[in-house]
Amino acid sequence: MRLLRPVDPDIGRHLLRDEGEVIVDVVHHHWVAYTVPLLEAALGVVLLVLTPVVPVQLSTVVFVLALGVFAHAAWGTARERKDRFVITNMRVFRVHGVLSQTLATMPLHRILDITVVKPLHGRILGFGHFVFESAAQEQGLRDIRYVGRPDQRDLAIQRVVQRSGLRGPKVVN
Repeated sequence: MRLLRPVDPDIGRHLLRDEGEVIVDVVHHHWVAYTVPLLEAALGVVLLVLTPVVPVQLSTVVFVLALGVFAHAAWGTARERKDRFVITNMRVFRVHGVLSQTLATMPLHRILDITVVKPLHGRILGFGHFVFESAAQEQGLRDIRYVGRPDQRDLAIQRVVQRSGLRGPKVVN
């Protein structure tokens, strides 16, 4: 189990350090999650390039539209960058949000099942989605999308659960 030192203060302030909680893995979105904002930014560049060649009456509209597209792309990028999924030795949690922040936590003992969904393009590009099932009906931590190296991350969660003694028989030496 590798231990990571939190770089992001959004993560570090949520750790139960006095209880011995340590980070096992911090999951950032796979680069595929940034393709829509990237395509939007490319559209903004195209609109800026078109600004001088469109009729003068429309150039302001095209320029303002380009700025709006850039702003939307920047917002999408910020939204993806501020979304973190964290695996610790005690729980899994997700911190996300740009202006307001949401924290969803699930203790390891409440995880009943983890489904790893890898669509065809995800298998090719190396990402998948996690679906957590727990004993609770309503949960704030169910779907974690665009997880890079999903098989290794699933094994990391399974190892933490196993080491905590929550599943399976304990080995007596």
